[in-house]
Amino acid sequence: MAQNTNPGNFANRPKEEVAEIARKGGQASHTGGFASMDPDKQKEIASMGGHASSGSFEKGSEKAKEAGRKGGLASGGGASE
Repeated sequence: MAQNTNPGNFANRPKEEVAEIARKGGQASHTGGFASMDPDKQKEIASMGGHASSGSFEKGSEKAKEAGRKGGLASGGGASE
């Protein structure tokens, strides 16, 4: 079996590094984002009701269709056979 060299796998990291991440209580990679924004900026974005983001896909793209199909199947909303 080949050794997994994925750095995201804690088994591949030094014990000291894993211990340091654990001491941060899950906050090691969460230094930015919505929660760290100024409250006024949060309100401005929240008031847009989801229209602040342009989304991840171009409208009508094959990737968007495939993602929607997979989401529907995963939620149990897929067509029965």
